[in-house]
Amino acid sequence: MTTPQEVLKRIQDEKIQMIDLKFIDAPGTWQHLTVYHNQIDESSFTDGVPFDGSSIRGWKGIEESDMTMVLDPNTAWIDPFMKEPTLSIICSIKEPRTGEWYNRCPRVIAQKAVDYLVSTGLGDTAFFGPEAEFFIFDDVRYDQTANEGYYHVDSVEGRWNTGRKESPNLGYKTRFKEGYFPVPPTDSFQDIRTEMLLTMAACGVPIEKQHHEVATGGQCELGFRFGKLIEAADWLMTYKYVIKNVARKYGKTVTFMPKPIFGDNGSGMHCHQSIWKDGKPLFGGDKYAGLSEMALYYIGGILKHAPALLGITNPTTNSYKRLVPGYEAPVNLAYSQGNRSASVRIPLSGNNPKAKRLEFRCPDATSNPYLAFAAMLCAGIDGIKNKIHPGEPLDKNIYELSPEELAKIPSTPGSLDLALSALENDHAFLTDTGVFTEDFIQNWIEYKLVNEVKQLQLRPHPYEFYLYYDC
Repeated sequence: MTTPQEVLKRIQDEKIQMIDLKFIDAPGTWQHLTVYHNQIDESSFTDGVPFDGSSIRGWKGIEESDMTMVLDPNTAWIDPFMKEPTLSIICSIKEPRTGEWYNRCPRVIAQKAVDYLVSTGLGDTAFFGPEAEFFIFDDVRYDQTANEGYYHVDSVEGRWNTGRKESPNLGYKTRFKEGYFPVPPTDSFQDIRTEMLLTMAACGVPIEKQHHEVATGGQCELGFRFGKLIEAADWLMTYKYVIKNVARKYGKTVTFMPKPIFGDNGSGMHCHQSIWKDGKPLFGGDKYAGLSEMALYYIGGILKHAPALLGITNPTTNSYKRLVPGYEAPVNLAYSQGNRSASVRIPLSGNNPKAKRLEFRCPDATSNPYLAFAAMLCAGIDGIKNKIHPGEPLDKNIYELSPEELAKIPSTPGSLDLALSALENDHAFLTDTGVFTEDFIQNWIEYKLVNEVKQLQLRPHPYEFYLYYDC
């Protein structure tokens, strides 16, 4: 379905009663409003459906809270988790007073990033392929009261359960850092992941694969095909929605929290990206690793602005518990082909120019994908426009370098407040483009500092689970 008329015809032909309208708030959580089918007509796809925006995090005050969500007909699918037939549609947000797109709506910002790329003449399409990892747990408890503070997660696969009474305990517990990827019965989530993958396909996501991931305790990953910037972000939100709801059906729970378990790999979101124009890929060439000069400059922009980028692509305090050496979470700002210890990896994908891309390995899935993809694209374009060369590649295992060698390599910020400080000092590449507004950047920094960094400084560690487990 690509037109409002097709969507409305399907609603009528299939006698769909309920329409679920989904939109994303600034931190990256889907919100929804369900309306009866007679509340939707062709104007809903241009003027939008009114709602109260005063309770949405980082948005409007109560005195100016009337807003409208505009339906995107390309995003319609039947929600597989609703008892009554319900058509799900993703929306972007408009200001009803002016009819203008709302400058704090992440999906609107993503569209402005695409428009900016086109306006530069450098390309007309930005492709993104996110790889979001997650944990499947059997139990999660966290609390902070007047007399205690704690968190507890558990998984039938957890190595810590080798001695637990399970009547019987069959002994198949994934060893630390050895979850990538033994066959069943050690991998006990094959059927769950298959159902997740096939359900995603039914929701319009172009699926590719599923597998266990490195960590013990049920770390997994599903893969879908790369897509244009906005559709890739839409698919990622559908991915998270489907995975969490399928897990709930099995009596399990899923988190995309970057580091829920101490001493083993955390969950990242490696982001593959490339630019095309007139249907032709622009990142293939005769430079290092078969890349074009444009691709190298794009890498230069990513590496230069990485500390600021992480304020958006790694937006939680828990993100920086994952960004430590030795756990496939690169902290050194270097690039290399096929090297997972570098923050920018060029996949060894053969000679086909269509497959030439770069992979930024720092981000995680607590980020808002619309904002993260838009910010990375702006950084890459800045590198191209200003011919920022990334320097020489680092084709070594960075984790095995000497302290003297490591001291010469820039590194990522060590905490969220440092990343936000970097963003405060370096965001012209986002705002001068017109993609992000100064209002959005300052509001984002203030929201993160006041509601997360300062709150966690005042409260013990379990509060972090309270903030981030359901990301």
